[in-house]
Amino acid sequence: AKAKGPFRSWQPNMAEATGDPVIIVGAGPAGTFAALHLVQNGLSPIIIDRGEPVQPRRKALADLSARGRLHTNSNYCFGEGGAGTFSDGKLYTRVKDKKGVRHLLEILEYFGAPHRILYDARPHIGSNKLPPLLTRLREHLESRGVRYQWQTQITGLRQQQGRVCGVELADGSNIDAKAVILATGHSARDVYNICHHAGVAMRYKSFALGGRIEHPQALIDEAQYGDWKDRIDVGAAAYAVRCQLDDGDNRTGVYSFCMCPGGYIVPASTDPERLVVNGMSLSKRGSPYANSGLVVTIDEKMVAQWAKQNGYKDPTDDPLVGIAFQDAIEESAYQLGGGGYIAPAQRITDLVNNRRSTDLPDCSYKRGIISANLSQVFPESVYRALQSALPRFEQQVAGYYTQEAILVATESRSSSPVQIERDRQRCESISHPGLFPCGEGAGQAGGIASAALDGMRVAQAVNSRIGDPV
Repeated sequence: AKAKGPFRSWQPNMAEATGDPVIIVGAGPAGTFAALHLVQNGLSPIIIDRGEPVQPRRKALADLSARGRLHTNSNYCFGEGGAGTFSDGKLYTRVKDKKGVRHLLEILEYFGAPHRILYDARPHIGSNKLPPLLTRLREHLESRGVRYQWQTQITGLRQQQGRVCGVELADGSNIDAKAVILATGHSARDVYNICHHAGVAMRYKSFALGGRIEHPQALIDEAQYGDWKDRIDVGAAAYAVRCQLDDGDNRTGVYSFCMCPGGYIVPASTDPERLVVNGMSLSKRGSPYANSGLVVTIDEKMVAQWAKQNGYKDPTDDPLVGIAFQDAIEESAYQLGGGGYIAPAQRITDLVNNRRSTDLPDCSYKRGIISANLSQVFPESVYRALQSALPRFEQQVAGYYTQEAILVATESRSSSPVQIERDRQRCESISHPGLFPCGEGAGQAGGIASAALDGMRVAQAVNSRIGDPV
C-alpha cells in the first residue's frame, strides 16, 4: 500500500513478530486491529476464524443469495472482516476518542480506503472496496509473522493454575498462548455457550430487534435535498430517525440503524431455518432503493416477560436468554416466509393498521419477499412499538410514512444480547484471567469503527499484562 493522503501520521512497524504468542478468536475488525497493534509491539498473534478469507467467502454469499444454500461457517456474518465486510463498510461512530478514530481512519486509508474517509462526516468504504483492503491488511500481517487458521472453530478454553492459557479446537487439537482475545462478533452463539459452560462472568445486555425498512431512494432524496437533488450531484441521501415511546412505567426506543443509501437488503442468517436480514451498499451507492434497520430496544423487562410466557429462565438467572429470544423470532420469520430464506414483508401503512398487504412493491432482496402480517413474527410489545413509531417518523423525514415503504423481517443481529464482563482498565475477564473479551460479540462495542478501536485497546492491555507475573 502506498501513502496517498497529505495528512497521514501512521506508518507500519516493519519488524517481524517473534515474541510471546497471543490467540485471537475472530478475524473481524476487533480481532484484526488487535493483531495489528500486537505485531507492532513485537508479539506473535495467531488468528483463528471459523470462516473463510474474503475471496472464497464470496462464493458462500452467492450460494445463499442466489440459491438459498446457507454455509453456516462462511456467510455475511462469519469470515474475514466479520459482519461488516459485505454489509456496507460504514465507519461512522459515536466514540468520543477523536484521536483514536483518526488513527483508525489513517490505517484504513494506508491499506487502500479512499482518502475522503479522513474528512467525511459519515465515512463509508463500500462492500466492493472492503475485500481488497482486507486482503492487503492480511498480507501485511502475514508478512510480519501473524498466523491465520481459517475454517477453525474453538470448542473450549484451556486453563492452567486459574488462568486461561489457550483454546481447544473442533479437530481435537489445542493451541496454547500467553493470552486469549475473544473477538468473535455478535453471532457466534456457540462461543457464548462455551464461555457460559466454563463459568465465565457474563450477563444479559439490552439489544435491538426489528426489520429492514426499504423506501425508493428517489423519495429519500426528495425529502432530504428538495430541489437541490436535480441541481448538483450530492449522491444518494441518507437519514436517521429516532423516538422514545412512553407508556407510563416504560420508555421504549425505536430508531433507524445502519442506513444504506442506494443499497440492498441481504440475507444474513447463520443458522439453518432461521431468517436474518441486513443491509449493504456499494461505494457508488447506485441502487434505486434506500434501506435501514428499523429496530426496537429490547430491555430486560421485555425479555423477562417473553421468557415467562415461553418457559425460559429470566435474564437474571440465564444470561443467554436474549439469544433464545432472537432465535425464536428468526425461526418464526423463516417459517412465515415459506423456507428458502424468502423474507416476510409488509407495507408499513398496513403494519400500522395491522393488516396483511395485498401486494408488495419491488424490493432489493434477491431471495424474494412474501406478503405477511409481521405480528406473526414479532412479540406484541415489539409490533406495537413499531406501529406507534412509524407515523411519528413522518415529522422527521417528509414522505417516510408511505405505502411505498415496506418492512422486511428480521433485523435481529444489530448488537449482542450478551456482555462478557471485563475489568474496565485491564480489559481482562473479571472471572478468568488471561481471557480478554473484545469487540461487538463481547458486548463491548458496536459497529466496525468502535470494534476496531476496542481491538487496539484490548491489545494494548494484553501487551502490558503479558509482562506481569502470573
